[in-house]
Amino acid sequence: MDYLDIAAARQSCRAYNRLRPVEDEKLGKILEAFRLSPSACNAQPYHLTVVRGEKNQAVAKACMGMGMNRFAADAPVLLVLSEDNYNKTAALGSKVKGNDYRSIDIGIAAAQICAEATSLGLSTCILGWFDDDKLRALLGLDKPVRLVITLGYAADGDKLREKKRKDMDTLVSFIK
Repeated sequence: MDYLDIAAARQSCRAYNRLRPVEDEKLGKILEAFRLSPSACNAQPYHLTVVRGEKNQAVAKACMGMGMNRFAADAPVLLVLSEDNYNKTAALGSKVKGNDYRSIDIGIAAAQICAEATSLGLSTCILGWFDDDKLRALLGLDKPVRLVITLGYAADGDKLREKKRKDMDTLVSFIK
């Protein structure tokens, strides 16, 4: 699968096969893609918590406030991305340029995770709706949670939806 095939096949899954676990080998490859993710000054200012088993349902519930993300309860793996500290170079660059590189780096890491999962036949959904305080308490985290990614096999019959995207002319400008 080349990258454009992966980009075309990846979608936010909202129906998981709760009875089909994610194989350790595939999870390991996804974690390696995360580890290799580029970041400003190679700081990797994030931490990934892999949630399976007993805590899975409690973490999923912390993502379901106001009726949101109900499908998270069926995902066999939840990946919780939280902030960590910059290295000195990235911290200085962030301060001088007034740019929070952690948010950018976390987004890149999430994209790497989702792309590798798709290449392995797994499905993902990136969640931004969750209770940070509950997640931190459940997982013993002392830094803010920024994203939760559901991971698993799509339920049978979960078809690839047509992508609704802006056209190229709206998104890209060429300047000579």
